[in-house]
Amino acid sequence: MPATATLASELPLDDVAAPSPFADLGRRVAAQPWEEISSALHDGGCALIPGLLDAREARLLSALYDDDGLFRSRIVMARHNFGLGEYKYFRYPLPSPVQALRSAFYAQLAPLANHWNAMMDIGVRYPATHAGFLRRCHDAGQVRPTPLLLRYGSGDYNCLHQDLYGEHVFPLQVAILLSEPGRDFTGGEFVLTEQRPRMQSRPEVVPLCQGDAVAFAVSQRPVQGVRGPGHVYRVNLRHGVSRLRSGQRHTLGIIFHDAA
Repeated sequence: MPATATLASELPLDDVAAPSPFADLGRRVAAQPWEEISSALHDGGCALIPGLLDAREARLLSALYDDDGLFRSRIVMARHNFGLGEYKYFRYPLPSPVQALRSAFYAQLAPLANHWNAMMDIGVRYPATHAGFLRRCHDAGQVRPTPLLLRYGSGDYNCLHQDLYGEHVFPLQVAILLSEPGRDFTGGEFVLTEQRPRMQSRPEVVPLCQGDAVAFAVSQRPVQGVRGPGHVYRVNLRHGVSRLRSGQRHTLGIIFHDAA
C-alpha cells in the first residue's frame, strides 16, 4: 500500500516547538462511544462525534489547502454545477493524520457496513482493515485517493449529492469541520436529506463546531418496515452544505473507497 506523508514540513515554526499534534488519532477514534454512534447511524443515517480534533489540529489541517503538492486535483464546483466553492483531492501518500483517521474510522465502521448490507440482502462484505478494502478497490482499477479538503467562501454552497466513484463503494463516510462557526464563517450548515419510498424527503441539519466530526451514509441505508422483522427497505440519502453568509469554511472529507 502507498506510504503516508508526514505533516512535519507543514507546521509553522511556533507549532513545531509545541507538543506534537495528531499523535494519538487512532486511539482517539477507537475510544469514541461506538455503540452509541452506530445506533445513531442506524436510526437516522448520521452521527455527531464532538471534539475529535482540537483547534490547533483543525487549523493545521486547514493550512494544508494552500500546498498544491499534497493534492492530485482541484475542483471548482461552479464548472460542474456542483454548487459554489472548491475542493482538492489529496494524492498518495496521504498526510499522516489523514491516513490515521481514514484507517481508524474504517475499522470502527466496517461492522455496521456489513450489518447494513446483510439487512438489505447485498452480498458484499467488507474486510476488517482499510488496507484490505483498498486492495479490492485497486484490483478493480479504483486507484485514485478520495480524501479531500473543501473550501467555501461567502455565498458558496454545496449541492446535495452522493460521493460514488466506481463499482466498489463503502457505505459510510466522515466529514470534520476545521473552521469555527461564528468566528471564521456564518451559515454553511451541514445538511443531509433522506428519501423514503412514497414519502417526501426528510432534511437533517447537523450542528458542527470546530473539530467535530459527522459520520453519515454515502447513498443508502436500511430501514425496518412496519410489516415485521423480515420487511426492510432502502432509503436514499444525499448531503451538502447550505450557503455561507460570511467568512471562509474548511472541511476535511474522509471517503473510504478510492476512485476509478
